[in-house]
Amino acid sequence: MFKKKNLASKLWLKYTDRPAYKTYKWELVNYNRSQFTNFLLGSERLNSLPKIKALSSVTGQLNITHSGNAGDVIYALPTLKKINELTGAKINLYLILGKPLILPEYSTHPLGNVMLNRKMADMLIALISAQSYINLCDVYTNQKIDIDFDYFRAGLIPQDKGNIAHWCGYITGVTPDLWKPWLKVLPDAAYKNTIVVARSARYQNKTIDYRFLNKYESLKFVGVESEYQEIKKYLPKAEWVQVNDFMALAQVIAGCKVFIGNQSFPYSIAEALKVPRILEVAFEVINVVPEGENGHDFLFQDHLEALVEDLYSR
Repeated sequence: MFKKKNLASKLWLKYTDRPAYKTYKWELVNYNRSQFTNFLLGSERLNSLPKIKALSSVTGQLNITHSGNAGDVIYALPTLKKINELTGAKINLYLILGKPLILPEYSTHPLGNVMLNRKMADMLIALISAQSYINLCDVYTNQKIDIDFDYFRAGLIPQDKGNIAHWCGYITGVTPDLWKPWLKVLPDAAYKNTIVVARSARYQNKTIDYRFLNKYESLKFVGVESEYQEIKKYLPKAEWVQVNDFMALAQVIAGCKVFIGNQSFPYSIAEALKVPRILEVAFEVINVVPEGENGHDFLFQDHLEALVEDLYSR
């Protein structure tokens, strides 16, 4: 049976028997993974549909937490929607503020060093609360919680590949219907002939040049000011659309003719709405996957230009 060593024992092994030390490190990784798996599969954890149904049949509701990022919250919603459909339980989603965000040294994020702050939570709550499968969306203040969606961050699920929208399904045993819309809003008709672009500083495909979009009549940009100032160097005609909450952002995206975005928050909205959408894929991290009608992604310039021309001409 594997036994973890204390610091002194590890250092002694490292400097006296390198092959044995490497074997120990390999065994330690396997041990930690098995411990985490056992933790996720503990008898009291709601990690399968039968367990979720058993509790919700008694309580009539489920209290669930998520600490962000904002896009991760949007990608968690189809699992909540499916749980509501399968159990009939009232879904209460509580957003945890202030969890640390660890970024590479070369990378930045609009919220700095946290995944979710109060302002961002309020902007999310406006959109999430309006969905028919959500009974309540609010900030977490020590409510009794049934399911903690943050378990996907605990280290076993790789987060640089696959599909973000599956993560919460993995820890609950519930398979979301990702080809169906999971957000519904009233489209803003003012954007019916518009190409809406979003491009965060993270997850950019550096081989792509967006200047070809200048030939199209109506270009709008959604995102933070620093992102807009950067895209304006290449798309001087693009107008920056500023919104007070994410309900308004979703209405803009729902009303547009074509949405183009990288692996950032606005794209998660477009994916949830299933509008005609094109995803800029970053070579180093491919963990967002368009599913269902009107969804496209690309790695190369010619593919992007052909997709835009096709979708815009419809």
